[in-house]
Amino acid sequence: MGFETSDDAGVYRLNDEQAIVSTADFITPPVDDPYLFGQIAAANALSDVYAMGGRPLTCLSLVGFPSARLGPDILRGIITGAMSKITEAGAVLVGGHTTEDEEPKFGLAVTGIVHPGKIWRNSGAQPGDLLILTKPLGSGVLFNANLKKWVSDAAMQACIRVLTTLNRTAAEVLSRYDVHGVTDVTGFGLAGHGLEMARGSGVTLEIRLSDVPLMREATAVYARGMSTGMNRSNRRMVEKDTSFSPDLSPEYREIAVDPQTSGGLLVSVREDQAPALLAELHRSGVSDARIIGRVLARQEKFLIFS
Repeated sequence: MGFETSDDAGVYRLNDEQAIVSTADFITPPVDDPYLFGQIAAANALSDVYAMGGRPLTCLSLVGFPSARLGPDILRGIITGAMSKITEAGAVLVGGHTTEDEEPKFGLAVTGIVHPGKIWRNSGAQPGDLLILTKPLGSGVLFNANLKKWVSDAAMQACIRVLTTLNRTAAEVLSRYDVHGVTDVTGFGLAGHGLEMARGSGVTLEIRLSDVPLMREATAVYARGMSTGMNRSNRRMVEKDTSFSPDLSPEYREIAVDPQTSGGLLVSVREDQAPALLAELHRSGVSDARIIGRVLARQEKFLIFS
């Protein structure tokens, strides 16, 4: 499996029982705290393996660091934060590479394992399926708004808790159900990654934005005029293939293209299994998971937001 349908990771079959999952991702700091930065970056990179139905095994750190400006304690904090999430995932850090850079960057190259017959793709959604999203949206705009002190401490702390939560539990629950398509929602936002799923599957996704879980204060700061550097490009990427209900407020249109870091899993699952899956996700602690829409046979547009 390569890059034909913009899947979250590459997969290479070793034999009839094992395939390796390979991915790499790194980010710039969304927070000032080095430890939290490492946690968020690690959770973000590990998520791509979970989105393929895999289990992370080994990680290599990818570091850009201005060593003359920031001391070794900062780098140590980033690595320590990442290690906490790597260990939580049941994986190990086996090495990596560090280079001088003007701005800190950190991430992981992750290798995981999956059964070749149990790989999740973003191109398997089927008409009649229901759509479940496991984490709330809004991290992109909240981080920008926080720079202007527009976000309460409580809302920011809640946002960080979401971003430092691995998608491991959600993936483990999903593995017990007949899911047809999975992707994680990251930099292209719900609309961008939803479009990849719809186009790859040859279907239309109908999403009710009023049912989408949202981070506290996210729509409020959009209503005040805040945005992100990615919203415009994300909107351009999907606009030809997307229909928005005329009743939707501007802030809800923006939340559809809000870029996420360490976002949740977008899941296409059989309609008759969706209620039980959602209930088990909630019992397992994935409390923000919601049914947000359904999969339709191919319509004029790949995405319909109502």
